[in-house]
Amino acid sequence: MEIGPAPVLAVLVGLFHASVYLLLSGRLRGRMLLVLPAAILGAFAGQALGARLGDPVRIGDFGLLWSSIVAWLGITIVVVVSLLGPARGGSSLGR
Repeated sequence: MEIGPAPVLAVLVGLFHASVYLLLSGRLRGRMLLVLPAAILGAFAGQALGARLGDPVRIGDFGLLWSSIVAWLGITIVVVVSLLGPARGGSSLGR
């Protein structure tokens, strides 16, 4: 069984962009488990999109520009959903 370069490069691109986000935001603990898979899946989906639409920044057959854009889209979705969700520490309704 042979693994192509797209999944490996998607993991590397997703890991890079998730690390940049976590470094810039400073919130490592709670969001890391959600941001990393979202960035990796976004990078893989972006690579597939770049293969269909064409990508000006390519590494072999891997579309780097589209994979980066969709990885950041995945990170943004996770952040927005986490901001819209309930706050940690419980609510003060029962007090």
